[in-house]
Amino acid sequence: MKRGMTPIVRATARFMTPFIMVLGFYVVLHGHLTPGGGFAGGVFIGGAYVLMVLAYGADGAKSVFYKQRASLFECSGIFLFWFLAVLGLLQKGVFFLNVLQKAAPGKPHTVFSAGIIPLCNLAIGIEVAAGLFSIFITLAVLSRKEKP
Repeated sequence: MKRGMTPIVRATARFMTPFIMVLGFYVVLHGHLTPGGGFAGGVFIGGAYVLMVLAYGADGAKSVFYKQRASLFECSGIFLFWFLAVLGLLQKGVFFLNVLQKAAPGKPHTVFSAGIIPLCNLAIGIEVAAGLFSIFITLAVLSRKEKP
């Protein structure tokens, strides 16, 4: 017996997931210019993965491979955020100094006009998306173990 939703829900999820992902990446990368940022975009991206798991079933999602990959992305996002914070400390002795603002100033109101802020948003987006997906996978596995 196949797990997951009906073929209509699967087709809709398969069609909508790329659009949700693009919207999530847009919100992450333009977070310093428009409302949103790393957290909101990460929720979109994580929600797209959750949508696919809900549409196709949790049997494949509970594998160790997905949990390890989500943990790797979550740790990578946290490390990138920490690295950007310490980079200013290493260069000028100020924690979270915007070191890229002075090095390559961009035109105002463009993606590259904020120095390390888009990179911080990217790190937060990666961490939030992987964290939400990890929480969902953990809950899916725990709910499967409780049922007889």
